[in-house]
Amino acid sequence: MSSEPWGRVDEAGTVYVRTADGEQVVGSWQAGSPEEALAYFERKYEGLVVEIGLLERRVRTTDLSAKDATTALDHIRQQVDEHHVVGDLDALRKRLDKLAEDVDKRREQRKAAKAHQTEEARRSKEALVAEAEELAASEQWRAAGERLRALVDTWKGLPRLDRKTDDELWHRFSHARSAFSKRRKAHFAALDAQREEARQTKEKLVAEAEALSGSTDWGPTAARYRDLMSDWKAAGRAQREAEDDLWNRFRGAQDIFFQARGEIFAERDAEQRENLTRKEELVVEAEKLLPVSDLKAARASFRSVNERWEAIGHVPRDSRSQIEGRLHAVERALQDAEEVEWRRTNPEARARAEGLTGQLQDAVDKLRRQIDAARASGNNAKADKLAKELEGRQALLDQALKGLEEFGG
Repeated sequence: MSSEPWGRVDEAGTVYVRTADGEQVVGSWQAGSPEEALAYFERKYEGLVVEIGLLERRVRTTDLSAKDATTALDHIRQQVDEHHVVGDLDALRKRLDKLAEDVDKRREQRKAAKAHQTEEARRSKEALVAEAEELAASEQWRAAGERLRALVDTWKGLPRLDRKTDDELWHRFSHARSAFSKRRKAHFAALDAQREEARQTKEKLVAEAEALSGSTDWGPTAARYRDLMSDWKAAGRAQREAEDDLWNRFRGAQDIFFQARGEIFAERDAEQRENLTRKEELVVEAEKLLPVSDLKAARASFRSVNERWEAIGHVPRDSRSQIEGRLHAVERALQDAEEVEWRRTNPEARARAEGLTGQLQDAVDKLRRQIDAARASGNNAKADKLAKELEGRQALLDQALKGLEEFGG
């Protein structure tokens, strides 16, 4: 630009800049010609222009905070107001005023964004609290416990709210977790107490069974062993480790007695072989119940088989494990069928499976539409990226649909 409109140097070497409010003294120049003086102060003006341009770009393209932007802007404005440069200072002030407006707009935008983020965080935490309070009443101890731990991790990832709101929501959240933990602890304490009571009862049964193992009073002793077995079944299960050890001792005591009785009454071998034949017939009858097509009828038929089985009596020892194993295999298959039927008819599990499948189907459909739109607009890179995401969602959907088949639809 020409220096003539914006500055001059008088005979004494004083440099002036022209503004809308009239001439302002820039400084004094004694080191050379007036042209050199004006050129020097014009370069300082250009430095301010560059500095303003950089600040404008930072405000427009970076995440510079409003506070830092205002500080930088005030610093430049101070230099303009001190008018130690030669150039269009009024134009610089207009740019600074416009930049100040932009900074104010950004401040308001960030304030609104922060308010929106806070509101979203509040809603998310309220949803976590509501779910935790619902889980607090659950008796699905493992699943609910794992879900509560996951909710804690989600909570930690959310921004803090104002102190009062955050504390109130956390108090409810923590209270729900504590309530669940207390109920779970009480449940397992009661379960432990029941198992300990069962252990003590079975210790007494084992002691009597072991005391009877050497008896030769065959009839009454055998009858007593049957009573002890009934008492054993009625006692419930002890702790796993104790249960296995006690059962081995209990069963071992009976085996000693019945083995001795078998050795004395060899003539009963024929009866036991006949028992084996009858039980083999029952096993064949039971095995025909598989695969299960009518669970109710199968259960009734198996009860009939089991009652006749119990009435038959002992079989030869070397065949007992095999024949009982075949019957137990049928029993386990029926139990598995009952479990499948329960899961298939469980409305809560079905509703969750259907809900998940619907969400995944919506996500897959949406991705397909986005891929079609991207390809139609020629954005193949975006379409390829979305296609990779679709593969993952489709795999999840296929898995969910497979799981839904277990519910019969």
